[in-house]
Amino acid sequence: MTDTTKERMPENVFETGNIPGLYVKLALPLVFSMTVTLVYNLADTFFVARTNNTDLVAGVSLCVPLFTFLMALGNILAQGGSSLISRLMGQGNRESVRRVSSFCFYATLLSGVAVGTVLLISRVPMLQLLGTDSDTFSYASDYFIWLAIGSPFIMASFIHSNLLRSEGMSAESMFGTVGGAVVNIVLDPLLISVAGLGAAGAAIATVIGYVFSVAFLFVIVRTKSRMLSVSVRKCGATALELRNMFGIGLPAAVSNIMQSVAVILMNQFLLPFGNGKIAAMGIVLKVNMIALLVLTGLTFGGQPMFGYYYGAKDGKKLKELLFFCLKIIGLSALVLTVLIFAFAPRLLACFMDNSQIISDGTVMLRWQVVTMPLVGLILLMTIICQAIGEIPGSFILSVSRQGAVFLLVLVIARLALGYTGVLISQAVSDALTAALAACIFAFRVRKELSFENET
Repeated sequence: MTDTTKERMPENVFETGNIPGLYVKLALPLVFSMTVTLVYNLADTFFVARTNNTDLVAGVSLCVPLFTFLMALGNILAQGGSSLISRLMGQGNRESVRRVSSFCFYATLLSGVAVGTVLLISRVPMLQLLGTDSDTFSYASDYFIWLAIGSPFIMASFIHSNLLRSEGMSAESMFGTVGGAVVNIVLDPLLISVAGLGAAGAAIATVIGYVFSVAFLFVIVRTKSRMLSVSVRKCGATALELRNMFGIGLPAAVSNIMQSVAVILMNQFLLPFGNGKIAAMGIVLKVNMIALLVLTGLTFGGQPMFGYYYGAKDGKKLKELLFFCLKIIGLSALVLTVLIFAFAPRLLACFMDNSQIISDGTVMLRWQVVTMPLVGLILLMTIICQAIGEIPGSFILSVSRQGAVFLLVLVIARLALGYTGVLISQAVSDALTAALAACIFAFRVRKELSFENET
């Protein structure tokens, strides 16, 4: 490695300005873009729900785990790559940043082609696994087919939106995400209602939105980025770099996949109570995801900073950043909980004018958000582990809240309390995972953040 490669990169956003100002600059565009990401699915749900066809709404809701699965696969190299690239930037290793960024994009794009092919071949058994019945199968199948076709673009969309933030280009990342959402929203009513394509129209609009995002962010990297690369010739990663990326990215992916399994199992548990309960939960999970994405945006907005300062061995700024994040995330989580608790019926009524679904959904939604402050703590500890390369801690937290802990709690609560057990299972899981997060910080992370300032 040459001295030039190891020089600290010029005009680095992480070395200018104060912690609160830089955090706001990075986090707010991410909060907005992650919230808008949900619009892809919310727009589908909104326009599909306006048909007042419960089976159609349930069919689309049953495909939510597939979208989560594709997102999980895309985030393997998106989160793992951004974590590694942040540390490489802190070390001043420009050439490795180029190689790794190019590898992340092309490896994910090719993986998406393979995944989409497998999904199309196994469509029928997959739909049965998702919990379709004779009333919902055709609607779910229409949605499933187009999501499978769009797999390469859905997965690849997460790469540059994450990697650009590692360079401090949160605004550019946001524009790509927002642009795709706008395309989706414009196309949804045209394809669902005007063209009469129903569930297929909703999925086609979503895929086209992702195609736009991938193309837009590709151009941004080519024309504006000083550090990232999309050159095929520079594409590559060493064994150690792969270990670092997959060590962080795979637990995050496993978390999302386990979340998909949990949603499938929850739908199976709700099925005896009618498709109305499944439709209500489908809407509730998407409304709740708005709050989760706000918190996720706030926490992940600080991830490039944690990674950069850790790579640069700047203990003073790491501690300042940690205390600032605890305050801003804790307050935001509390405000979100109060607002959603108070306006739950009105939020649900925005999607479907059905008194029973609004009534059921209100109870479901309030149980989902009651532990939101604990979720903020879990997310913060998770991204710190990812940013500093703390693989065991990242793995434990990634597979707990909506993974192993949730699945265990869900099964036990369902057996013990029936329908009520299904509703309270997420809150119980949040409390148990928050306790795990506190232990991981105390025994593994705290010492990693306490080295002396060497800058």
